[in-house]
Parts: sequence; structure tokens; C-alpha cells
Amino acid sequence: MITIQEVTSKKELKEFVLFSFELFKNNPYWIPPIIADELESFDAEKNPAFQSATVKFYLAFKNNKIVGKVAAIINWDEVKLLGKTKTRFGWFDAIDDIEVTKALLNQVAEFGKANGMDHIEGPMGFSNLDKVGVLTEGFDQLGTMISWYSPPYYKEHFEKLGMAMEKQYYESYFSMEAVNPAPFQRASKMIKERYGLKVLNFKKTEDVMPYVDQMFELFNSSYASLQSFVAINEETQEYFKKKYISFINPEYIKFIIDKNEKMIGFTVVMPSFERALQKAKGKLFPFGFIHLLWAKKHSKEVVFYLIGVSPEYQNKGITAVIFDEYYKEFKSKGIKRFIRTPELEENHAMHNLWKNFDPTIHKWRRTYRKDI
Repeated sequence: MITIQEVTSKKELKEFVLFSFELFKNNPYWIPPIIADELESFDAEKNPAFQSATVKFYLAFKNNKIVGKVAAIINWDEVKLLGKTKTRFGWFDAIDDIEVTKALLNQVAEFGKANGMDHIEGPMGFSNLDKVGVLTEGFDQLGTMISWYSPPYYKEHFEKLGMAMEKQYYESYFSMEAVNPAPFQRASKMIKERYGLKVLNFKKTEDVMPYVDQMFELFNSSYASLQSFVAINEETQEYFKKKYISFINPEYIKFIIDKNEKMIGFTVVMPSFERALQKAKGKLFPFGFIHLLWAKKHSKEVVFYLIGVSPEYQNKGITAVIFDEYYKEFKSKGIKRFIRTPELEENHAMHNLWKNFDPTIHKWRRTYRKDI
């Protein structure tokens, strides 16, 4: 018999996090989070996502043993601003038993109905800055720190339980050695001169911080046209600023400003921390932080995180300026591979950025929906 229990204590919340470590302990493709960081993101007093969301965490038990978990989320900004009466579900993990999956998703549905929602969708996090999707292809590919790994049976369970695909994403990579820089080098020079643009490069994290608020404002305006986008509020911006910006090599953050010192483009690329996180095994101490610090400076792979271009400058070649700057940076550091994280299949503007880099698609993922 399967029972579902709501997480109500810090001890249970830690068990919620640690279940994934048990489930994937021998999986070479899963990337473990830092346990303390994961717990902090689930702390309503520390994560501002809880100011605009109602969240419940659930554990599934069978024979007194944890066999699955899920978070049920209602993002009230999404409900009020987009009119989507949706219950998100995220951080889903379960053993290969469809009855466990069914029990967890039924619990999410009951939570949603009790709050006036009419469908569930997931896996997805609190907001657009969180992880998204269940893998449908690419199960034998290394994950990233900003995406969830999932075995093939998750997709099979969802579909057998009558869930339908809602959104589709893909991930890809390209080799830096195969990139021909000449076209975007020529275009970059011309575009900077035409529009009076300047690129801001950084060596120190403290020099980045004064520009981060502008970056998030631009992020909100550049993605506003996507039908599923909910703007990131000020509290969440502040949280991500403290949580992630210091984690990134400042040389991998590029801002473009116009002649009036207004930011019109930005990109954030992260060193690949995946192998370092596997070595850390969820703990910063005693040695985990050493692996992460080494990766921050020496990783030969990078992971694409965020990009934004002001609507008035979209389709004007601004990305050529960005690519030119990164090419110089990555060439000097001997970067071998550029990894793209999940991008919505419908986001054609994003895909067009990479068309000349001959990317290899190596993963597909989806969110699934079911009316309740």
C-alpha cells in the first residue's frame, strides 16, 4: 500500500532532498545538488518565491520506506497575470512503480482543486528561472546543474496516466574548435559602430553587481512576448543575485550598453560544474568547495544560462557582438565545448542565434499536463 505524507518538519524536508541521492546513487548522468543549497531554496523564510506561491512538499511511502517525492506549487503571479489556473509540480522523483507516480500526481491534483485550479503541469519549479521538464530523449547524456535528470520510465508513467505534452524543449552543444569566428567578428565591428554600443567585461564579481538589477529588468522585457512568461519580481531578483552571481566566473558575464549607458543586451554563461558536483556528492565540506572552485576557473566546458536583448534591438545583430566577446574569452581559456540548457521549441528567436554554430541536439524534454 502506498501512502502520501506532507512534509512538515526540517527532518522530513532533508529526507525529501536525500531521496534523490538514494534513487540515483549509481547513475553516472545525474548531477547531485548541494544539499544545503537545495534546503535553502525550500525554505519559505529565505526563498522569496514563497511570497507569491503556495507550496506543499509530499513524500510517498511503501512498506515504511520512501519511494517517491513531489512539490506542488501554485504561482499566484502566474494565475493573476496570465489567468492560468495551473498547479505546477516539480522536484518529482520516484521508483519505477506507476502506482507511486499516480499517488503523487493525484495528491498534486487534490491540492490544486482545493485551491481552485483546473489542471496540473510539470515538472517545473517555482518560476521561469527554475529547472523544467522531464527527459524524453538523452537519458545517456550527462545532466547539468540547472536541469533535472530523469529515467525513461518517468515519461512512460506520465503518458500511461493520461497526461499530454504541454511544452517541449531541447538541449544542444557545439564544439568551440568548429566555430568560424570571421562572420560575427565582421558583424560585431559594424554593429558596434552603427549603434554606438560598448561591451562591459569584468574581472571581479563586485564590479558586476551594480549592473545586475538592470540585467533583470532587461530579462523581463526581452521575454515578455512569450505566452508562458511571468516577470521576475524584485525580491526574486535579489535572491538570485546573491545565490548565483557570485558563483559564476565574472569573465563569463557580458553586458552591452548603448551610448546613453543603457543596457540593451546581456549574456550569462557558467563554467561546467557538473563533474565537480558529482565529486562533491552534495556537500561543500570538507572538500566539495575545492572541486567547485577548481571548476569555476579551469573547466574546459561552459553552460549557457541566460541571454536577453532589448526588444528595440532584437534582429539587429546584437548577438554577433556577444559571440565575438565570448569567442575571444573562450579561446584564451581553451574552452572546448559550449552546452545549451533547455530552450522552448517554440522560441525560434533563440534557436536562430545558434544556427551558424552547427549545434548537436542531444536531449529533448517536456512538461506534461492533465486537467483535474
